[in-house]
Order: sequence, then structure tokens, then C-alpha cells
Amino acid sequence: MHIEPGLVDGSKIFLSYATATAALAYTGKVAFDTAVKDGLAALALRSAIAVALVFCFFEVLPHHPVGVSEVHLILGTTLLLVFGLAPAAFGLAGGLLIQSLFFEPQDLPQFGMNVTTLLVPLFATAALARRIIPENVAYVDLSYQQAFKLSVAYQGGIVVWVGFWALYGRGTGLENLGQIASFGAAYMTIVLVEPLVDLGVLAAAKGWRRLQGTVFVERRLYGGV
Repeated sequence: MHIEPGLVDGSKIFLSYATATAALAYTGKVAFDTAVKDGLAALALRSAIAVALVFCFFEVLPHHPVGVSEVHLILGTTLLLVFGLAPAAFGLAGGLLIQSLFFEPQDLPQFGMNVTTLLVPLFATAALARRIIPENVAYVDLSYQQAFKLSVAYQGGIVVWVGFWALYGRGTGLENLGQIASFGAAYMTIVLVEPLVDLGVLAAAKGWRRLQGTVFVERRLYGGV
């Protein structure tokens, strides 16, 4: 996730610090709950795996600048379903930070915007998952329709936040609106791909039951609560 440098600058950028602080604070709360439920070792291990995967997603998978940001496959929903909310959030924030520090230092001023854009839709997607997936249904048994709804929630949330930052930083001029529209149109094509990736990963997990009950994956992946 690379919101264009300079999209929000001056005193306006302080809003991104506030939103990022709130998102990271909520991540801390969720992490505490996860550590109590599953243990600190499980939280740390899943988070480390998620960080490594996110870094690979950002650096290895294709990504193209379109309008006010970049379009690429983030797989936030996959991380959520396989590792749980707190490890997924740590993975997204940690992978983004490592990339910014060592490979894309020009993105550091935008870190607050980028981490907000990645995490807040993740929290919304987790809330949606609790509503649309019955407690007795394991994540490995999700239907395409359920995976699609989760993908729309996550990817749509990213588009909304990027649009917000662009409007906040540059206003409602026609050129800016056109760039937002081009980004949104290009990014929403990811919605067609991510559910297939989710289901592919879940199918692989379903066929590899040795992970069930281990600290490597979210309990709910195989139906545990």
C-alpha cells in the first residue's frame, strides 16, 4: 500500500497520526485478548509469519501505480481467516513498516495513512465475519459467497480510505476526482481475485489437517471457538 507522497502534507498530515494511533491501540487491545485466549507464543508466532508474508506480498506480488495510490493484492482477508485478527493486523502493520524503513523510505511520511487504510477495513471485515459466518462453521468450509462478501468489505474499505485521504489532501477538483475514480475502478478488480485466493488457501488448509489445534493458525480455521 503506497499512497502517493505529498497527497496529504503540512499540518493536515497530523490527522493520519491520530487515526494510526487509534488503529494501533485497538490492535493492542485485540492482541491482549488473543494472548489471553491462545497464549503469547501463539500470538507471537502467527504475527511473525504474517509479517513475513505481508512483506512478500508487498515486494514480490505485482503492483502498479494507478491514480492516487497503487493497486496490488494485499490478501488481508486471507491473513484474517488463517491467523486471526491480531496477527493479521500485526502482519499488515509490521510488513508495511519494514518495507518503508528498508525499501521505500519515501513512504515513511505516509505510514500513518497507509496503516490506517490497511487496518481499519480489516477490523470492519472481522466484524462482518462474526455476523455472516455461523459459529459452528469452520473457516475452511466458507462458501464463495461468504468469501466474496469479506473481500468486498476489505477491499472496498481500502478504496474508501484512499479516497478520503485524497479528498482531504487535495480537495474536490476534477483532476483529483478522476484519479480517485481510476484507482477505485482498478482496485475493485482485486475483489474478483481475492475470494478465489481465500478459497484456495482454505482448501489447502482443509486438506492439511495436521495444522488443526496447533499454535500456527487461528482456532476458528478448523471450527474451534
